[in-house]
Amino acid sequence: MRIAILKRDKCQPRKCEYECIKYCPMVRTGMETVVLGGDGKPVISEELCEGCGICIKKCPFAAISIIGLPEELKGEATHRYGENGFVIYGMPIPKPGKVTGLIGENGTGKSTAIKILSGLQVPNLGKVDFEAEAKVEASWDAIIKKYAGSELQNYFDKLSKGKIKVAYKPQYIDAIPDFFDGKVHELLEGTDEAGVAKRLVKAFELEEAMEKDIKELSGGELQRVAVIGCMIRDADFYFFDEITPYLDIYQRVQVAKGIKGVLKDKAVVVVEHDLAILDMLADYVHLLYGEPGGYGVVTMPKSTNRGINEYLGGFLHAENVRIRDKPIEFSAHPPREKLKERDVFVEYNGFEKKYNGFVLDAKPGSIEKREVLGIVGRNAIGKSTFVKVLAGETEPTTGQISFDINVSYKPQYIKGRLDMRVKDFIYSLKGELSEVDVIDVLNPLGIPEIEEKNIRELSGGELQSVAIAACLCHDASLYMLDEPSAHLDVEQKVRLIKTIRRYAERRDVSMLIVDHDIYLIDLLSDRLMVFDGEPGVRGEIKGCFGMREGMNLFLKDLGVTFRRDESTLRPRINKIDSAKDREQKKKGRYYYL
Repeated sequence: MRIAILKRDKCQPRKCEYECIKYCPMVRTGMETVVLGGDGKPVISEELCEGCGICIKKCPFAAISIIGLPEELKGEATHRYGENGFVIYGMPIPKPGKVTGLIGENGTGKSTAIKILSGLQVPNLGKVDFEAEAKVEASWDAIIKKYAGSELQNYFDKLSKGKIKVAYKPQYIDAIPDFFDGKVHELLEGTDEAGVAKRLVKAFELEEAMEKDIKELSGGELQRVAVIGCMIRDADFYFFDEITPYLDIYQRVQVAKGIKGVLKDKAVVVVEHDLAILDMLADYVHLLYGEPGGYGVVTMPKSTNRGINEYLGGFLHAENVRIRDKPIEFSAHPPREKLKERDVFVEYNGFEKKYNGFVLDAKPGSIEKREVLGIVGRNAIGKSTFVKVLAGETEPTTGQISFDINVSYKPQYIKGRLDMRVKDFIYSLKGELSEVDVIDVLNPLGIPEIEEKNIRELSGGELQSVAIAACLCHDASLYMLDEPSAHLDVEQKVRLIKTIRRYAERRDVSMLIVDHDIYLIDLLSDRLMVFDGEPGVRGEIKGCFGMREGMNLFLKDLGVTFRRDESTLRPRINKIDSAKDREQKKKGRYYYL
């Protein structure tokens, strides 16, 4: 089976000569294999296309994909976004009393799946109107018939008749202030059908935000309000499209505990890219694989451990499908050499930074040569402030920092306001950096795919990748990246990890990485800098530790325990109050090796 995908955001007919039509062998024989649609963009007939791939190579904007799929997927499409648009095959299965996790790359249909299950989108079973290039909604009878004999038959039957009540938390929370004008307590009190709002506000540490206007909330506050707003509905099924963006690791654990505790008897579906949190939260998972923006296939449910291990390993056994060339490998960090044997790259003096009632107390320290130093701690206790002072972005209140080296810095919050192409922006920064060094950064981060886009048009994940590339394409000796994993899916994080490790070793440079994704920190870091304090009031650095000591200290404060998976060595969060969790806490071994 063959499908043809036109990436409409890339297709620019005003800037090309319709090479896809001009060079198509079938068109030359008189067949209408590629024709112009009503918007002036090509429409490719999948029935007539022979899959020669010439249009793919000739398209100057890489807007066309011709994809060969297994024959068993024929007729199995759940939904398609117009002719030559993205298509999703299969559906996740929500189960009462269970938390279902969805894992997959951005653009493979996770959000589409939960919109369909929540009733926000009626699937068209892959049927589209060729002439109008529009989706055609299938009848509920056809949808129910398609899933006859499966658990989804009864689900869609009840959904179509309004016998199922759902609660849905969207992926993009930035739009919430556009739909509600008022204070947080007004929003939550007006929707608290389950009577648990006060309990959740306390558990999620949102008491001080209750009197704030919705438009005044930070990203982390708005995310927690959105999660609570979904949880307090009296529904049968709950759908969460990403729960961790903008949250620190402490808040992520609080939210996961809250969902498990309050919705324990309900059916819950969660899309999430933080695999450590999903491992802690989900009872089983569906994997979604395919080509981002082209197609996505939903696997049958797998146990959480098996599903995550197969996803990281890159091979899905039941489906007999390889989704990655090489597995993501974890290792138990061996003890580092003694301090006197370490090769110190740069030292910095102690300093103090005060602003808006907050004070950061940073003791003197050092960064080692060729190391990746991970930085962990709560939000609002000075991690970003510390990095800004070292990078020279802000001056300390007392003390002085002066490095006789070149420093490159990626800030925590990035804004795509530049009116220029991605390619022009990146190459304007490289200075003395060699072309090979630049390509080694751009290719794995996926920049060539978006290099013709204007920076103002980038999505959150694309903008993050460009910001990381811009940082690494500076010619420097010390690189500091503040929350580089934000808005990235698992695959993008994997490529980021490989890029940073290879870059640090090959170019003989050092890096500081601030992040809340515990998998990323574990895979990247040689040592760990642990921050402590009271959010918004004071912050201090407990010190730089070897991974075992640092992670144990960090996780003890977090109140969760990690164990190593026996087959992959990946860190796993133990289920709260499980036998393993109690055993490790009793022994004081929170980071189990």
